[in-house]
Amino acid sequence: MLFKTKFLPLAVALAFAGSAGAQEVVKIGHVGPISGASAHLGKDNENGAKMAIDDLNAENFKINGKVVKFVLVPEDDAADPKQGTAVAQKLVDAKVNGVIGHLNSGTTVPASKIYFDAGIPQISPSSTTPQYTKQNFNTAFRVVANDNNLGGTLGAYAVGTLGAKKIAVIDDRSAYGQGVAEEFAKGAKKAMPGVQIVGKEFTNANATDFNAILTSIKGKSPDLIFFGGMDSVGGPMLRQMKALGITAKFMGGDGVCTEALPKLAGDAAGTNVTCAEAGGVTTDQQKKMDDFLVRYKKKYNIDVQLYAPYVYDAVMTMATAMADAKSADPAKYLPYLAKVKYQGVTGLISFDPKGDIKDGAMTLFNYKDGKKTKLEVIK
Repeated sequence: MLFKTKFLPLAVALAFAGSAGAQEVVKIGHVGPISGASAHLGKDNENGAKMAIDDLNAENFKINGKVVKFVLVPEDDAADPKQGTAVAQKLVDAKVNGVIGHLNSGTTVPASKIYFDAGIPQISPSSTTPQYTKQNFNTAFRVVANDNNLGGTLGAYAVGTLGAKKIAVIDDRSAYGQGVAEEFAKGAKKAMPGVQIVGKEFTNANATDFNAILTSIKGKSPDLIFFGGMDSVGGPMLRQMKALGITAKFMGGDGVCTEALPKLAGDAAGTNVTCAEAGGVTTDQQKKMDDFLVRYKKKYNIDVQLYAPYVYDAVMTMATAMADAKSADPAKYLPYLAKVKYQGVTGLISFDPKGDIKDGAMTLFNYKDGKKTKLEVIK
């Protein structure tokens, strides 16, 4: 008893010393649709985040001279706005240091208010709606070009390069699909005032039967159909276009521009499809991207679907801001995130005053032999 009493203060002191020297844990939230029709894209994003976290820990990343441990806190929003706000609040309650996500515009925008109110920085790696940064939330950033650039550029490309004169537009009524379709139509009209928008049709993100709207469009003989929505809808739509004998070219934004599209569309996706990824890697950056793609394939035994490299860069950009600020405290590193410069896999990342990426690029693709094939990078 005497032994225990005598040495208890020393034991307590040692315990406190160990606690005081404990490694700081930095929690990074990630949100994407891990269930539902876009689960393959959500998992791709989550894999990109995991890869960045693993790399940061492997290199013993330091903040204010001390090695910290990064932990990923993943959540599934199922591409549903209601679920998106619920998991956003869950991450706030978990006191994460920052959030990467969401994937879809329809979940990113409502969730961004929750992060803003809590003062937690958010970087979306794939949300393209202009509304996201128009809210003037100083916590909201993105690492890809927005729909004003994406849709407008596709519209100009449709009439200028593909020679489209009669265009039909379909969207899935989501924030993303409707927004990119509207910007596409504006871009086409601006590039060629005489272009005809011969039809505007609507579907939804869970639809599988498009015969009615495609039959209506077929009667108007368009030479190009633009679809604003995701590959899970765009693929079956292409199949039904072929079955109905519609020979019009097909164009879409980043939502359809995935490695999975040929599987979803069968042999209906080829050089007749032109799509754009809201990001772009120039020739001088290509080796970095190629190396990333090889590492990703080796780590997960699957190919990158779409935005994993941008998610990876978003995590690394957030970590860089923390290092610059010498703190992972959201209030302290947020001003440094606003002025960060990070040379990533996808290029130089820095933000304008609204939180949009500066000099946002986009890459045009088509499909050959079942593979997504790069056409050109446009800024």
